[in-house]
Amino acid sequence: MAKQSIFGRISTLVRANINAMLDSAEDPQKMLDQLVRDYTNNIADAESAIAETIGNLRLLERDHEQDVKDAAEWGNKALAASRKADQLRAAGNTVDADKFDNLAKIALQRQIGEEKEANALAPSIAAQTEVVDKLKDGLNGMKQKLEQLKAKSAELVARQKTAEAQSKVVDAVKSIDVLDPTSDLGRFEEKVRRQEALAAGKTELAASSLDAQFSQLDDLGELTEVDARLAALKAGGSAAPAIEQ
Repeated sequence: MAKQSIFGRISTLVRANINAMLDSAEDPQKMLDQLVRDYTNNIADAESAIAETIGNLRLLERDHEQDVKDAAEWGNKALAASRKADQLRAAGNTVDADKFDNLAKIALQRQIGEEKEANALAPSIAAQTEVVDKLKDGLNGMKQKLEQLKAKSAELVARQKTAEAQSKVVDAVKSIDVLDPTSDLGRFEEKVRRQEALAAGKTELAASSLDAQFSQLDDLGELTEVDARLAALKAGGSAAPAIEQ
């Protein structure tokens, strides 16, 4: 139960911390650093709890050792009292011999009591020793996981930086596409084509105006011819046109 309560509580805390950080993660590197710190603190909590468990086990072991020692001492006292009673009885002093036999019985009763206490502690010590061994193994596993976490965190941070760099390159390429100078040249070319069309229109307009001027000159020549023929008629001449034969 001790093992489950310690690591179960830590496991619950770790999962809760991870889920909370993942839900609110803005800076992955800070999240990973915080995760390492939290897990390190969890290991410290586990070490403290395990140390307390080990301390309790050592108390049980000392109590057991004391019970065994006390049982042995009471056994020795019972033996000494019994031998003294035998010596007194051999000397004919039955009254004192009986007193020492009674002391031997009391010592034996005390010995039996200490042995019972020692035997009662033995199963608890065995069970607690097994728990402590598992706790130590679990703690070593946590420390290994911490090293793995640190290594994985470093790897993830490096991968994140690589991904950010790649993303910046892609964004830069997109920016180049958006700022494609050929598209600006295309717009400039269209502007030039419009200017050329305008110049052509002006040229055509100028040419039509020149034709009109020459047409006016032809009309002027005809009027001059008319005036000449009218003058000839008035002078008594002929107004017939000069037609080549």
